[in-house]
Amino acid sequence: MDDKFLSGIILGMLGGALIVTNSVKARQMVKDGQTQVKEKITEITEKDKKKKS
Repeated sequence: MDDKFLSGIILGMLGGALIVTNSVKARQMVKDGQTQVKEKITEITEKDKKKKS
């Protein structure tokens, strides 16, 4: 059971990586997601700094 699960995860990651590398739209979605995560982290850290001051 564990071997099938791990191989499924690996195949899923490889398939996702192939889709992203071959699709401009998917690549843009990944970039946008990364940007949103970075902005949220920045907001959270700035709020935390203000609370400590």
